[in-house]
Amino acid sequence: MLFVPLLALAYLLGSIPAAAWVARARGVDIRRVGSGNSGATNVLRSVGKGPAVAVAVFDVVKGALAVLIARAAGLSDAQAALCGVAAVIGHNFSPFLGFRGGKGVATTFGTLVALSPAVGLGMFVIGILTVALTRLVSAGSILGGVTAALVAWITGQPLWLSLLVTGLVALMVWQHRENVTRLQAGNERRLGDKGQSGR
Repeated sequence: MLFVPLLALAYLLGSIPAAAWVARARGVDIRRVGSGNSGATNVLRSVGKGPAVAVAVFDVVKGALAVLIARAAGLSDAQAALCGVAAVIGHNFSPFLGFRGGKGVATTFGTLVALSPAVGLGMFVIGILTVALTRLVSAGSILGGVTAALVAWITGQPLWLSLLVTGLVALMVWQHRENVTRLQAGNERRLGDKGQSGR
């Protein structure tokens, strides 16, 4: 009986638009600057490093907390995982932003870390390494996500978990579809570059 209310709570938790609210506190409408994305990368480019770090941490915590609250309430692992998915969906399609939002990278990461530290670690290591080598946040996000799915399957996670991770990664790639087009064209914005295009 707790599952549906906790699923709704997870969605509402995920929908808290930290990036938009932090930027607004600095007099910036995050949806009208940079990429228009309500995420930490756009906050970094539009507001600064400190606010971006705060937003990133908060977005990670949203995903992890949704899973941990569900577990603490006695839900099964699969039900807790679905609460994590609800948090990601809330982040991507927030009612506070007209059902728009971010691309779900940090919240997906938080969810995966809470579900399987090995899967989350795989996403983090490859994602950070890719960004460090290329300065392409979108490429790091996508490759990190794909790595998470591969780790889930290779390490023999339960079938439902491997499918759930794959689904979350597919959603994340879909949210980056414009970035994929720019990556293919060779004009994706890199960290440190000036201009208005990019993630």
